[in-house]
Amino acid sequence: MTSRTSVLVVDDEQSLRDFIRKNLEARNFTVHTAANGLEALAIFNTHSLDLIILDVMMPQMDGLETTRRIRQTSLVPIVILTALGEEKDKVAALDLGADDYLTKPFGVEELLARVRAVMRRAKPQAAPSLSGTLIAGDIVLDPAARKVTLRGDAVKLTQTEFDLLHYLMRNTSKAIMHRDLLQNVWGAEYGDEAEYLRVYIRRLRQKIEADPLNPRHLLTEHGLGYRFES
Repeated sequence: MTSRTSVLVVDDEQSLRDFIRKNLEARNFTVHTAANGLEALAIFNTHSLDLIILDVMMPQMDGLETTRRIRQTSLVPIVILTALGEEKDKVAALDLGADDYLTKPFGVEELLARVRAVMRRAKPQAAPSLSGTLIAGDIVLDPAARKVTLRGDAVKLTQTEFDLLHYLMRNTSKAIMHRDLLQNVWGAEYGDEAEYLRVYIRRLRQKIEADPLNPRHLLTEHGLGYRFES
C-alpha cells in the first residue's frame, strides 16, 4: 500500500487553511495545519512531512524566518504563499531555499498543479541513458549518480540546482531561453517565472564559480536567458 503524502499548511487565515486542507484531503493527502511559524516548526519537528505550504505574512514568526530555520536541517519541498505583487518576498523566499511560490488569490487547479510540480521535482529523476559524465574544466557532473564535483570535492546541490546545471551543461555554448529552461527544468506548467532563474543561477554561481560576480561558466544572455561555457 502506498503511503499518503503528508503536507503541512501554514497560514494565519483559517479560511485559507481550510480551503487548502479540504482540497488536498479530497485527493488523499494527509494534511497538518498551523497558524504561524512557531506552530509550524513544532509540527515539522515531530512529523515526517513531504511538503510544506507556507504563508509569508504571519504573526509571531513569518514565513521567511520559518523557511530559514527549516532549511538548516531539511530539504523538504516548500511552497511559499505571497500576496499579489510582493516580488521582494518571492525572491527572498527563493533565496532562503523555498522551491516555489503561489500568488494569492489562487484557485484549486493552480494549487494542485504547483503541488504536483514541486513533488515531481523533489524526486530524483532517472538519468537519460544518452547522457554520460559531463566535464567542464574543474567541474564534473555525473548524471547517473546525480553528483557534481569541483576540483574533486563534492558540491552540495538541491534537486532543482542539479537539474538546471545538468541541462545547461548538456547544451554547452548554446544560449537557452528563459522559457525553455523553465519548462525543461521546472516543468510544462512554467514559463514566465524568470525570477526563479535569477535566484538559482546566482546560487549555482556561488557554488561552482571561482568568482561568482565575474562568472566564467554560467553566463547571462541579456534579455534572452543563460549559456554554459566550459
